Amino acid sequence: MIKDYSVYELSKWERLGFYLAGYVCISVTVYLFYHSVILAALSGVLIHWGVPYFMKYMADKRKNALALQFKDLLYSLSASVAAGRQMEDALIEAEGNLSVIYDKNEPIMKELRHIRIAITENKESDKLLLRDFAFRSKSEDINNFVQVYITCRNMGGNLEKIIGHTTEVLNDKMSIDREIKTLTAQKKTEGRIISMMPFMMLLLLNVFSYSYIAPLYTSFAGRLIMTAALAAICYGMYLMEKISEIQV
Repeated sequence: MIKDYSVYELSKWERLGFYLAGYVCISVTVYLFYHSVILAALSGVLIHWGVPYFMKYMADKRKNALALQFKDLLYSLSASVAAGRQMEDALIEAEGNLSVIYDKNEPIMKELRHIRIAITENKESDKLLLRDFAFRSKSEDINNFVQVYITCRNMGGNLEKIIGHTTEVLNDKMSIDREIKTLTAQKKTEGRIISMMPFMMLLLLNVFSYSYIAPLYTSFAGRLIMTAALAAICYGMYLMEKISEIQV
């Protein structure tokens, strides 16, 4: 069970891999622009300030995975309730149904395992467990489903009909969200490829025509130009990510 899906704790190997990859990328970039081994080695430590952004990226990735897995859970719950089972039994049964699709270490499987143990061994209420799951997931779709289910239980509505309709509506919304993310992902990829072109051009000039750009590395004015160019490229990459970042 994950306490907060908006907070991601990096494992030892994830942290080590990020530091190594980030240090190499920053060092190579700085060397490419300044031809200074010392400056490149020192600049690599800047990767430490990128850890929070990487943790946010991993948390968002996990939340997106949970949203897709929750969609399959909705299908399982809807089918079980339609067959006459209570929600407690439907949740327990869902673990077996989804185990065919997902590994036991996937977020939804951890949640279902926690719910099964809490219901069968600790005799906890399914409403409290689902409310806790919705709170920790920080997902609007999961929270909406749980609120509808709890209201239905408290008001004595037709559970099968309401859950089936809610499942259909949320699945349509998730499908639209996924389509939007697919479209924006293509533009993000194109933007990242374009952002890499200045680095590739500079690398090719260093390899095949170094004498042409040598003044950029040997004069004070050249250093200023390279610094301004690197700052402009980094700012452009930042703007590209912000522009293509669509909240759905």
